[in-house]
Amino acid sequence: MTPCYAPVVPTIVAAPATERSRHSVVVRVTHWITVLCFVALLVTGVEILLSHPRFYWGETGNVNMHPLFTLHVPSSRAMVPTGYAVLPDQNGWSRYLHFEAAWLIVLTGIVYVLASLWNGHLRRDLLPAGEQRNWKAYVAVLGRYLRRAPVKESGAYNAVQRAVYLGVIFGLLPLLIWTGLALSPAIGSVAPWAVEALGGRQSARTLHFFATIALVLFFIVHVVMVALAGFWSRTRAMVTGAVKEEQL
Repeated sequence: MTPCYAPVVPTIVAAPATERSRHSVVVRVTHWITVLCFVALLVTGVEILLSHPRFYWGETGNVNMHPLFTLHVPSSRAMVPTGYAVLPDQNGWSRYLHFEAAWLIVLTGIVYVLASLWNGHLRRDLLPAGEQRNWKAYVAVLGRYLRRAPVKESGAYNAVQRAVYLGVIFGLLPLLIWTGLALSPAIGSVAPWAVEALGGRQSARTLHFFATIALVLFFIVHVVMVALAGFWSRTRAMVTGAVKEEQL
């Protein structure tokens, strides 16, 4: 009688996951400080806005003037009628916390930029590479996003990410800081040109509002893209500095 033997099926054993460095300590620390400051600035900014939800253009603006536009929200001050019930006034603590959070984010930004210049992060990870310095690179990335095509993880920012991050770091955030400082009477007395260049204190306030809206939109898109790419893995990478790689 011939013995029967079960066929031998080869088994592929996956190698243990390895970790690859993704974010430096400076990037991670400044990122989370910026997130905390952003939340504080947004909450306090809304509270400050509710004290006078009307916007003007020029140097002066008050309830006796025709506004450039009005937000249809309740006001926290009865002297600013909006047609809604008057909310409790939280303008005092909001201005103090807004001021402190603003200076903290400025100092954090300075540390980030100086460290990025020193360790090469700016040149290596943010400045567009040679093949990314054309419109075809942007169209290709946007096309992949629209098609929801899988993107191979390379650890490097693509052309669109680099352009947006540079725009936020060196464009949008400086504009927010400039327009915010222009609202201070002290800055207006020491450097009146900083206010005049924006068209006046009320113009600076209006520009500050629109810049804030742009930053909020960036934040929303950023969180959505992180969620689509893997929220917990990306968050873990920004906490620990490393990302897992599966090797077969």
